[in-house]
This record gives sequence, structure tokens and C-alpha cells, in this order.
Amino acid sequence: MLLETDVVGRTHWNDPLSSAQLAVALASLPLENNIDIVCVGTDRSTGDSLGPFIGSALQARLKAGLLPQQVTVYGTIHEPVHALNLKETAEKIGSKGGKSSVIAIDACLGRVKNIGYISVKRGPLQPGTGVNKQLPSIGDYHIIGVVNVAGFMEHVVLQNTRLSLVIQMADVITEGITLCLGSHSTKVEVALGASQLF
Repeated sequence: MLLETDVVGRTHWNDPLSSAQLAVALASLPLENNIDIVCVGTDRSTGDSLGPFIGSALQARLKAGLLPQQVTVYGTIHEPVHALNLKETAEKIGSKGGKSSVIAIDACLGRVKNIGYISVKRGPLQPGTGVNKQLPSIGDYHIIGVVNVAGFMEHVVLQNTRLSLVIQMADVITEGITLCLGSHSTKVEVALGASQLF
């Protein structure tokens, strides 16, 4: 189980500097040149669609040349990475050969006061724990967004999460990743100047 000391950075989606703060947190990690981003979730549940929304947005930025070609994205609205194919996705990444850093992204449930917070953490993502599922862990690092309250009828809570919140959080995370990994950014520029972009 990960501890608070594993948190590299944490911000609330409606902070004007939230994307910059995420970018700085990501830039502090010892990432390889090749980066696999695994956006976990499903389009069948509003609350659990955070990952797929981010995946689709990152794919669009890759096609537009805003992210380097060394970045590979798994999990979109149209082709989500979920409980049924997570293991297969992990095996696909493992079979590529060569060094890469894997960043997993997922929605999670938490306390009321933590709704809307986004955290960058060291170590693998443990997907499914909020809904009592045993799924394979994935990632060297992970990003999680708290979309609703944990503790009671988690599946129903995820189904009834506001799509507005999920989309706004997805936008912040997508922008943070782009600021850090973008084709025209360096880690030094991100660390020194991200907060000046706002």
C-alpha cells in the first residue's frame, strides 16, 4: 500500500495553476525517453471515464504534434483499457523491449473533502481497489483523480458522478502532461517556468 510519502505532487482541478503544478511534479520524476501512458477506465461509467477522456485527448495531441512520438497512449473513449484487457495491455507494453517509463492514470473514490484533487504518485497503480476488484497493478508512476465519495455502493456512486467534473479534471491532467512532455518543452523549462504560463 502506498503512503503519503509516495505523493510527488497534489493539486485541485480548479486551482488556476493546477496544470502547471502537475507538470512540475511529473518533471521531477526520472522518466525515460520512451513513455507509455496507460489511461485506465471505461466509457460505461461516468466516474470511471476520467482515464479514457484523458487518453483520447492525449491521442489528439500526439496527432497534432504537441507530444513527442516517444509517447505511446493506451486507453481511449473508443478503445478503453479496463478490467478485461488490463493484463493484456501490460503484457503488450512489456513485450516491446527497450526501456520505458509507464505512467498509469485512473479515477478513484475518496473522502468528500478530497473530491476534485489530483495526485501524482510513485509506484504502480492498483486499479479496482475502490470497487473491491482484484486487478493487476500497472505503472512505474501513476496519476489519480478523486471523482466522488468512497465507502458506500461504489458502483452506483461512480455511475452517478458528474460528467462535468470528470471532463474538467481530464482537461487539467491532459494539459499538465502536455506541459511536461510536450515536443517544445524541456524538464528545466517546465520546472522553472511552468507557473509563469498562467
